[in-house]
Amino acid sequence: MNPYVFYGTSKRYKAQVALPVDESEDEMACSDEEDEVIVTVRQGESESESEDGDEDEDGTTIMVENQQEEVQTENEEPGDGKNGEACQQQYTRAKNLVWKKCRTILPVPQWRGRLPKATDVKHPAEYFRGLLTSSCIENIVEQTNLYAIQCDPSKPLKVTVEEIEQFIGICFFMSIFGLPGCRMYWQSATRIDCVANTMALHRWESIKRNLHFSDNLKQAPIGEPAYDKLYKVRPLLTSLLEQFQAIPIDENLCVDEQIVPFKGKHPMKQYNPKKPKRWGYKVFVLADSSGMVYNFEVYTGCISPCNGQPDIGASGNIVLTLSSIIPDNISHKLYFDNWFSSVDLQMLLEKRKIHCIGTVRTNRLAGCCLPTDQDMKRKGRGAFEEKETIYNGVTLRAVKWHDNRAVTLLSTFASANPATTVMRWDKKKKTTVQVKCPSIVTKYNKSMGGVDLLDSLIALYRTKIRSKKWYHRVVFHMFDFAVVEAWLLYRRDSRDCGIPPKDVSSLAKFKAEVAGCLCMEKKTLKRRGRPSQHTEEEQPEKRPKTPVEPRPSTLVRIDQTGHWPVWVERKGRCKYPGCSGIVKVQCSKCVTYLCFSVERNCFLNFHKQ
Repeated sequence: MNPYVFYGTSKRYKAQVALPVDESEDEMACSDEEDEVIVTVRQGESESESEDGDEDEDGTTIMVENQQEEVQTENEEPGDGKNGEACQQQYTRAKNLVWKKCRTILPVPQWRGRLPKATDVKHPAEYFRGLLTSSCIENIVEQTNLYAIQCDPSKPLKVTVEEIEQFIGICFFMSIFGLPGCRMYWQSATRIDCVANTMALHRWESIKRNLHFSDNLKQAPIGEPAYDKLYKVRPLLTSLLEQFQAIPIDENLCVDEQIVPFKGKHPMKQYNPKKPKRWGYKVFVLADSSGMVYNFEVYTGCISPCNGQPDIGASGNIVLTLSSIIPDNISHKLYFDNWFSSVDLQMLLEKRKIHCIGTVRTNRLAGCCLPTDQDMKRKGRGAFEEKETIYNGVTLRAVKWHDNRAVTLLSTFASANPATTVMRWDKKKKTTVQVKCPSIVTKYNKSMGGVDLLDSLIALYRTKIRSKKWYHRVVFHMFDFAVVEAWLLYRRDSRDCGIPPKDVSSLAKFKAEVAGCLCMEKKTLKRRGRPSQHTEEEQPEKRPKTPVEPRPSTLVRIDQTGHWPVWVERKGRCKYPGCSGIVKVQCSKCVTYLCFSVERNCFLNFHKQ
């Protein structure tokens, strides 16, 4: 595999990328037949350090030469480089580290942070409005009206803040009811009153068609440094990020990616076969074990290095960017999978007292010789091996464990011991058996699934509104994002206030209450038709209209099954074509007034072909 492609580094950074370890060096490091092994780590170490030797548990003496890492920095004048910024710090990745077996237990750092306790539980709409702020909605109103005038100056949209809130509330109702088409909510056969009574169909479609967040005339052309692929939704993303980053951060955090389902044509669309929705936009998320989001970044095809941090490759740069909001020296725990994990990433995070656990690919453990998958399989389920190294003053532990298959983990604070047991199904014995499990695996499984839990919560009531505009899918996903985040905040406050779990609103009920407030709170439903010329005092008393009786379908009307005449107290006009009689007889199945007498037998004629 080409190391430059693997680490996501362009050709001009070839000098900074650590090349794969030579097979000859690996054979020397893993050899058990020789009494003395010399591993060359890096040039530039003092002679006194190179003469020191470490003795392994197996009796093998490892002579370490030039163990000190080289980290070079270049200072640039303020006016040099792009945008007048200092150039990125030159960094050399870890190469040929010295690993040795160990059985000691690392002390778990104590978290020195504390989450504030809530004293009361707010209304669901208040949690949502705390994330989707009034300034964000006012920007949507301004840009939507501007875009409508740019499209057709003779037809201004004149949308208001109340209408935008009603539009969002209708979208939430649609995600809960889940009808296949948007217009079905206004049709008589499938009408949903909480949607149809809030806004007219043509008005809702006009708002959706003109929904905008940025001025298209101010967008930078393609090819310029200021060009942004997410320019159309950047104000919405920025507003949500500001609110998410202000939430108090929990102890255990995880970084993972999620997919916004999308199968249209767009250069940002990604394919991930391991996700439930394989096609769509990719979003990197920093969340805790309950799914609470603190930071996110939509992937646009390029991952730049984090400000003030060295370039360690695309997968490591995104973790450094997302974790930049985590306060230092409080001993937060961060978890990620093998696409992100590397020795350099965990070393840089540990320098900030952010302790990590992550599954890791074996080719990223420079100089580490762990047993092969075949050797672990021969030892049986539950077998594991642990090795330790010190890199730039940071102690790292690598543990390889075999369950159904082998998995390798890397950590700066967890180790294999004390090991526990887990229950697993044995195909040969046809029963559950106890399997030895390292402590590092237990901690990883307990805190790693926050982003996956967030995905499952969003997918329960996802807003599925078809549109020709590519950014609408991102917008509706962010609205659902905000609702789930608000619900998680509501659950956290309910737990702090001692509310029993059975009294806490479910996500569906919470989202319905938010949608109802957005549609009805401090709003008047507009009546259709010509406005009346009378004042409210001069309005004559109107007789309340009777509800429109549903007409049965033709197949139901002529099926000749279960149609019985029923006498009712209220009179009604006969529905048979050509008859205008007033009767008190209804069909029990069709619920339709029909004449039922010797002179006029409309009841029988109505149910014939």
